[in-house]
Amino acid sequence: MKCAAHPEVDTNLACGRCGTPICPKCLVQTPVGARCRKCAGLKRLPTYAIAPQQYLKALGVGLGSSLVLGIAWASLWSLVSFFNFFVAAGIGYAIAEVLSLSVNRKRGRDLQVIAAVCVVVSFTVANVGLSGGALTFFDDFSFYDLAALAIGTIVAVTSLQ
Repeated sequence: MKCAAHPEVDTNLACGRCGTPICPKCLVQTPVGARCRKCAGLKRLPTYAIAPQQYLKALGVGLGSSLVLGIAWASLWSLVSFFNFFVAAGIGYAIAEVLSLSVNRKRGRDLQVIAAVCVVVSFTVANVGLSGGALTFFDDFSFYDLAALAIGTIVAVTSLQ
């Protein structure tokens, strides 16, 4: 007998409900025995199940908060330039929390991407605000700025895992 999902694999296992041949890779162990993925009724955890309109809401809230936090970051940059790493981490955490709250404490890879983009937008707003325009944005750019951006992004992404 060949596995229904992997025709190259020989198997003696079958789904306890529908009888479909399954291999050990396809096997889902349930309290009533081995089942195929379809009969096992696998669903995503509610924490990771996000509707498309929630993604739009998260994107809007994230971009709005990143603009506000970018302006705040620009005003703090000159005051605490030595501690810019801590400010970046705080902004990454704040963006992740705002995103999570906007979608009822959901988590997931797509929200992590939105959070990373929002941190980059916040960083860009802060740097453009400091330099007075986009033309001089890269003149003052340093390795420390890039490291602060990386720290903020890492904090935001790991907060939404």
